[in-house]
Amino acid sequence: MVYKIRVILDTKEDIFRDIEIKGKQTLWNLHLGIKSAFNLSGDELSTFNLLEEDGTIIKSVPLEDMSDDGDGEIMSDVYIDEAFETAGTKAQFQYGFLDLWEFFCELVEIIDETKGVNYPITVYRFGNAPLKAPSKSAPGKGSKNKKSIMPLMDDDFGFEDDFAAVSNFDDDDEAFDDEEEDDYNDDIFDEEDDNDDDRV
Repeated sequence: MVYKIRVILDTKEDIFRDIEIKGKQTLWNLHLGIKSAFNLSGDELSTFNLLEEDGTIIKSVPLEDMSDDGDGEIMSDVYIDEAFETAGTKAQFQYGFLDLWEFFCELVEIIDETKGVNYPITVYRFGNAPLKAPSKSAPGKGSKNKKSIMPLMDDDFGFEDDFAAVSNFDDDDEAFDDEEEDDYNDDIFDEEDDNDDDRV
């Protein structure tokens, strides 16, 4: 049997491809089909995230085994009829690392195989694929309520109040020193008065 899978590029514009692939081919074959359909160059790392109906990831299947023990499941281990069991089954495909392409895949229907066709094959194209991965703006970018990454400089910490308190403390010290000096001079004056009294 042949599985018709609609692959939608995650972007604002409507850009998608319908790819037909045999049920006994693997996610590795589908990965090649997507690369061909969207003219993705290079041999970047890629991953299929198999999804529940609500979008929850069931499991991730990478192109290459990245596990520590070397026993991780990879694309060539998973058949299409296992990953897409019924019409409506969804998956996410991610391609690249620094320039990340993201696609949503959905099984449209299961049909009979056509003899002489080399699967996977792109049977329908809609929209022009961009030359570079679509950029995604960070949420909350430019928000006026954005928290500072240097909290010690925030007003909440009362930095200016602390500084004012230190300044007041310095003024008190100067006043205290003046009082000490005045007292010291008064003592000297008193001693001179005592000496004058003795002479008399």
